[in-house]
Amino acid sequence: MATEQNNVTSSFLSTGIPGLDNVLSGGLTRDRLYLIEGEPGSGKTTMALQFLIEGANQGEPVLYVTLSETEVELRAVAASHGWSLNGICIHEVIPTEDILDPKEQYTLFHPSEVELGSTTQDILAAVEKLKPSRVVLDSLSELQLLAGNSLRYRRQVLAFKQFFASRACTVMLLDDRIAVGGDLQVRSIAHAVIALDQSTQDYGAERRRVRIAKYRGVAYRGGLHDYAIKHGGLVVYPRLVASESRMFGEHEVFSSGLEALDALLGGGIEAGTSTLLAGPPGTGKSSLAAQLVAAAIQQNRHAAMFLFEESANNLLNRAKGLGMDLHGPLASGQLSIQQIDPAELSPGEFAHAVCRAVDRGAKVIVLDSLNGYLNAMPDERFLTTHLHELLTYLGQHGIVTILVGVQQGMLGSSMTTSVDASYMADNVLMLRYFETAGEVQQAISVFKKRGSRHERTIRKFSMSSNGIEVGPVLRQFHGILTGVPTMAKEFSGEYGSTDGK
Repeated sequence: MATEQNNVTSSFLSTGIPGLDNVLSGGLTRDRLYLIEGEPGSGKTTMALQFLIEGANQGEPVLYVTLSETEVELRAVAASHGWSLNGICIHEVIPTEDILDPKEQYTLFHPSEVELGSTTQDILAAVEKLKPSRVVLDSLSELQLLAGNSLRYRRQVLAFKQFFASRACTVMLLDDRIAVGGDLQVRSIAHAVIALDQSTQDYGAERRRVRIAKYRGVAYRGGLHDYAIKHGGLVVYPRLVASESRMFGEHEVFSSGLEALDALLGGGIEAGTSTLLAGPPGTGKSSLAAQLVAAAIQQNRHAAMFLFEESANNLLNRAKGLGMDLHGPLASGQLSIQQIDPAELSPGEFAHAVCRAVDRGAKVIVLDSLNGYLNAMPDERFLTTHLHELLTYLGQHGIVTILVGVQQGMLGSSMTTSVDASYMADNVLMLRYFETAGEVQQAISVFKKRGSRHERTIRKFSMSSNGIEVGPVLRQFHGILTGVPTMAKEFSGEYGSTDGK
């Protein structure tokens, strides 16, 4: 029995997929026909089951019509995600084994002339019997092959669209792109097209992305959005657009916990700014980042650290050796530490993890390190753009962001880095080695600070069991940045010769 189709474009159904409703600007318009396309293995069946499970949880009658997979296979997919398909009617329209019998082969008619009509009647009868509000048809490739030509196939899909619309059904048509030339036919008919794409990387897991190819009457979030298939189903990570969260207002000054470092920074670090700690390996960049986190915790702020190279256990033990106890804040939830597995994370998923930490109340975010960030996603061409958008987002939310950048080389001005984030960061702290009197020492200086004025001096930097110490200005030396400084003449009598004599 036909019913009146929903004519309100603002009436949405939730897809039941985390993040996808955000991309769709609310969900799926009721009583429309949608095309879900993607290669085998891209997650179409998983997405369709999540869509139906969401409907069943809302008490709606839902129907899964399968022309390829059996009910046993579908229930196995659901079981792998820990789902129950209670409330979901699965209707199989699959040829029986009788078709293998030569006596059952058609001789006067082409198989499509007989089987297409039979298949269509079977589907319509199932819909008339259940009267579902959500329907999944899996997959269109079978219908296209049965139709035999593009004209008949298009008319068949148009007839289905009219039939479902008159019965107030929201329909997902799955297309695996196996049959040639059919996708564009249905794209022009469907109310919206959701394209799932997966690509193989040179190293690591597959990269999966979703794109809304069209959505009539809805201002959806365009572009490619990363998604992952996990235990529990698809999770979509909407592309981060920092301009959507612009906020204005004055930000407070954050103390580093070290009086001399605050003086070097002109009072401290302003909230809403990003600070790059740059220098060669071993100069204390990660330890300084841990110091800033410890200071934030002492000031009753929450912090989150994302580690690309060092393990969380090593970080905690190293911080403890410097007199900083991070175990307690970690146990209480004031500090979160996430160790990133290389080549297993997409830029969208990482940005989502950072934003989730902000939503949970983190006021200090540490990314250690930028080199690890680049190496974790080596095939990404626009990774610097992803990083810029993320830093802008964090800045607009008043977050103190600490970036660790490792420079190649130990001494001198020839040190290089694989990523130049100095133009993106608001503040740049440089840690350097220098050699004097047969000893390698460390120095720290502020090369850039946008929020306020800062000292232009170079100070001594050291680490011990008593913690991090930022010492006096190294006025007695010239050429510290070269790595091999010389003693200023006015201090030569006080400090002695620098050549060991």
